[in-house]
Amino acid sequence: MARQDPTTKSEQRTPVPLQQEKAKPTVRRNAAVQKLPPYHVVLLDDQDHTYQYVMEMLSTIFGCGTERTYAFAREVDRSGRVIVFTTHRELAELKREQIRGFGCDPRLARSRGSMGAVIEPASN
Repeated sequence: MARQDPTTKSEQRTPVPLQQEKAKPTVRRNAAVQKLPPYHVVLLDDQDHTYQYVMEMLSTIFGCGTERTYAFAREVDRSGRVIVFTTHRELAELKREQIRGFGCDPRLARSRGSMGAVIEPASN
């Protein structure tokens, strides 16, 4: 007589496959972050726009508060130009175009278009 296994077939254990560990992404801790060179957005003065227009335009485009927009309007009137924003080139170009596309000042009949603006590299 053959010796019987004391466990029944339902009691016999089936091998459980090992779960594979998921590969973890490699993180570079010492990777140098390359910063984009900064550019200034410069608002140019003209005699065809009021302080109110300048303040409204800067508030709309840049989200500046009243005190800051007034300071910019005063400076552009006094010196003929004012740096209103500094950022990377692509965003500076967008902001320049938004200034140029803001439209004429409805408060002045002689106003025929938007204010001028340029971008220039920011010196470090």
